[in-house]
Amino acid sequence: MSQAPQSSPPADFSNLRSMTAFAARRGWGEGALEGYAWAWELRSVNGKGLDLRLRLPEGLEAIEQPLRALIGARIQRGNLSLSLKLGRDSAGETLRLQPEMLEAALGVLAAVEARARARKFALGAVTAADILAMRGVLDTRRGDDEIPAELLPSLLYDAEALVADFDAMRAQEGAALGAVILGQIENAAGLVAQARPEAEARRAKMGETLSENLKRALGAVEADPARVAQELALLAVKADVTEEIDRLVAHVGAAHALLAAPGPVGRKFDFLTQEFNREANTLCSKAQALRLTQIGLDLKHVIDQMREQVQNLE
Repeated sequence: MSQAPQSSPPADFSNLRSMTAFAARRGWGEGALEGYAWAWELRSVNGKGLDLRLRLPEGLEAIEQPLRALIGARIQRGNLSLSLKLGRDSAGETLRLQPEMLEAALGVLAAVEARARARKFALGAVTAADILAMRGVLDTRRGDDEIPAELLPSLLYDAEALVADFDAMRAQEGAALGAVILGQIENAAGLVAQARPEAEARRAKMGETLSENLKRALGAVEADPARVAQELALLAVKADVTEEIDRLVAHVGAAHALLAAPGPVGRKFDFLTQEFNREANTLCSKAQALRLTQIGLDLKHVIDQMREQVQNLE
């Protein structure tokens, strides 16, 4: 009787990373850059590969490639969204009238007044302040609209800290996933261990059942004893689940090994759960015994739960 491979589960799961995480960071300019403030946000959900979407203010195209390199060095899978909001205080701002928007606003007001007169509606007087309050008529901006190059290193410095915080959350979530998955692996191992003696106990009874079924099928026809024995042997081989149980034992060992493996393991683990499920399906289809069928169904349930968690791993 083959035994389950002895493997020591990892003491921790610091190697695992979740694909779902969030981090935010705020920063302020100092010295010559005083008056600038910014807010970074980085979030991700599950993905087959690495899909990074950047939302940066206009004029910051120069930091796009460094940001992609920074994230790509730590993260290999997930749909990520990185956004930056950049603002400044009101010091040095000037008011600028937008002639095109003013003309458009006056045109709209004239049209409204004409329609109101046609329907004999009385409108109040519109003041200049009312017109200036209309969106786009008055532009508030600083004397220099360009983002100073001196600000870029500060933005990238905070982005590095943001990615570090983000990765720390991924590691925390990964450790929690690892603990859950380990429990599911142990449940699967226990069910596989129960299946083996059930399969052994079924073998003798199955031989009697196959012999009776074959005799019933042959009926009154006299059959060659050697041919009957050959047919019984073939049926017994087809119904044997020893190989399926052995492969399930091997899959349990492989799952333990993946939990301890360095680097992203999500893809490999997802493939392994598919192999787990294939063997469990075959076990159920060949069981021909109530208890063995129940074990196979319980195993399929555990494997489905495991796969749900595995699909969150990087």
